[in-house]
Amino acid sequence: MSVHSAVPPGRHLPGYARDLVRMHEAVIGGSRPPLRPRDVVSRSWSRMLRLGLTADRRNARDSIGEDEVSRRRHDSPLRDVIDELRQVIGAMPDAAHMLLVVTDADGIILWRVGTSSVRRRADDLGFAEGADWTEAKVGTNAIGTALAEAAPVELLAGEHFEQEQHPWYCTASPVHDPRTGDLLGVIDVSGPALTLHPAIGALVEAGRRLAESELWRSHQQRLDRLRQQAEPLLAGTAGPALVVDDNGWVAHGSGVAVGDRIAAPQAGQILAVPGLGACLPEPLVDGWLVRPSSPGRALVLDLDLSPTPLLRVRTGDTGWRRPITRRHAEILALLHSAGPGGLSAEALSRALFGDAGHLVTVRAEVSRLRRLLGAIVDTQPYRLATGVQLTVHPGQ
Repeated sequence: MSVHSAVPPGRHLPGYARDLVRMHEAVIGGSRPPLRPRDVVSRSWSRMLRLGLTADRRNARDSIGEDEVSRRRHDSPLRDVIDELRQVIGAMPDAAHMLLVVTDADGIILWRVGTSSVRRRADDLGFAEGADWTEAKVGTNAIGTALAEAAPVELLAGEHFEQEQHPWYCTASPVHDPRTGDLLGVIDVSGPALTLHPAIGALVEAGRRLAESELWRSHQQRLDRLRQQAEPLLAGTAGPALVVDDNGWVAHGSGVAVGDRIAAPQAGQILAVPGLGACLPEPLVDGWLVRPSSPGRALVLDLDLSPTPLLRVRTGDTGWRRPITRRHAEILALLHSAGPGGLSAEALSRALFGDAGHLVTVRAEVSRLRRLLGAIVDTQPYRLATGVQLTVHPGQ
């Protein structure tokens, strides 16, 4: 999903920025605005008014300390792409007016890249490392609104809820883990409102794609290393086996085809793998060896749709039971009803929410479900894996 420009085609930037400030004054003051706020802006302003934020003065800023910023930086997968993002921004002709900001999934600013002059202007706004830049704290802004909307956002001048932010533009896009779909943070480019260029949205989108592709490349390199480390062990292993990382991504498989991922292994816990049956994962240095712990390989699942949904897995003489969320129970029940043909992301969105407008949420939920159950759920389309037998028991 690309960033939609805040400036309509053919509009003169300075004049349009002034119109947006007048629009803000009119809407907040309760009079008729000269132009209507965009839908994304209108939704955000409604959220701000419900939260009780003020538009005519700075709302209270929250920030974390330097030690906590350092800890979050260390824990963030985005730390490995900051240098590449810096190079992308530095190559732009107007880089002197641009501030690159990267947050974590909580909207906490972890990195800023820009000239000293633009950083000083940001400091005056409280737009600094450690600051909480969610809507609930600083009002409508590209970072917080992108988090709230789960989509890229560009805002200009008077589209910000706080008047103090009107001299700025900001363009932001959420970044997701390409392995899991989990939100990692937000990439944002901000600067003086009258320096907004039509290419900024494409620049931020390029940064997002770069970050996600670099994360995927690093993931593949880790799997390659795991595969090489496990080769001596696999040479002496008879029968079907898998080598997977801590998240269940398959580095190597022999004697069985399970796709690219199984459920995340846990020490001492039976793992249900289609084609292998019940397996007791064996820890390796940076991953797990997964092979059958019993001769039976058929997987039989019982889904109890009680108020607290429960999934039971039986395979041979072993198995396990696990509480799951109601949403995951709904998804499993829908895939069971759909049969071998499965459901597309759009069809699953309609079945869960009544329309096809929740694709991001659907993909994230299925990703979490696959992390929990692995190859029991297949993709493209979403369906129960071949050989998995599911019985659904209606709740009482």
